[in-house]
Amino acid sequence: CVTEMDNVGILQHLVFHPIYSQLELPVRHRFPIEKYQGIHDALCAGGVSESAFTTPTPVGRDTLTNWYDASYVDALIGGTLDTKAMRRIGFPWSEQLIKRSLTAVGGTLKTAELALAHGLALNLTGGYHHAGADWGSGFCLFNDLYLAARQMLTNPGIDSVLIIDLDVHQGDGTALLAQDDTAVITLSLHGEKNFPHRKQQSDMDFPLPKGMTDEPYLATLDEALSVAERLYAPDAIIYDAGVDVHENDDLGLLNITTAGVYQRDCMVFDWCRRHNLPVACVIGGGYQRDINALVDVHLQLYRAAGVIPQR
Repeated sequence: CVTEMDNVGILQHLVFHPIYSQLELPVRHRFPIEKYQGIHDALCAGGVSESAFTTPTPVGRDTLTNWYDASYVDALIGGTLDTKAMRRIGFPWSEQLIKRSLTAVGGTLKTAELALAHGLALNLTGGYHHAGADWGSGFCLFNDLYLAARQMLTNPGIDSVLIIDLDVHQGDGTALLAQDDTAVITLSLHGEKNFPHRKQQSDMDFPLPKGMTDEPYLATLDEALSVAERLYAPDAIIYDAGVDVHENDDLGLLNITTAGVYQRDCMVFDWCRRHNLPVACVIGGGYQRDINALVDVHLQLYRAAGVIPQR
């Protein structure tokens, strides 16, 4: 998907912090917290140097409250959010959860900054698209995608940002946050009969039937990118490359192969390159219990970007 010359620059723009996977969860908890460290270790085993990784700093409270409800932000950070709201998020509250989440969001902001400076950057976490202005949901505390889009828009020459969300679950929080924001454009391909039960309206929604396979999925993506190109003229891209579309994912309900995931990511990168659009990538969801198998599917993003070779 990339030339050797492209690859030289990309290797300097990976974002990672060990805290991404440093969270103690209850036994058999559904969230595969180990996958972030697993992706890092696999990239290093594939020849990526530790010097290639930028270490992010936690996002500050003021940055969050510029766009999100201050009472929600303070209650969540301070551990006083009510039990029902925490249950909707899906994690037990802990100081480590907050440190980890603030750093992960900071990682997406750093990725967006690097993408504008260098054309392409990839976070080893991110995609917290179920969080809204005053609520969290589905393992998402603070919406990093919308926050990163707003940060990108503060840069000269960036008047609109397109969020391409290919996680199998619709980014309902992102869609709602951007509903009246003409500078942030939302595009979502998602399982029609999957979480969240109540969908929000993105600028472009492509609901997918259960069991969809590679060929119709990639054709739908091609159509979606054509629509985005025809209706909007974005200046930058945020790409949520969720792999819960995979055929072996426990929560996905689609039948996309590993090769299909790779082709999908190549298609997005090629489209961005043709239009000379900087792209900040996050890894999104993926819920196989076999962490090694899950990591391998997530690695398709980095293979498509040329960070490590495609097998």
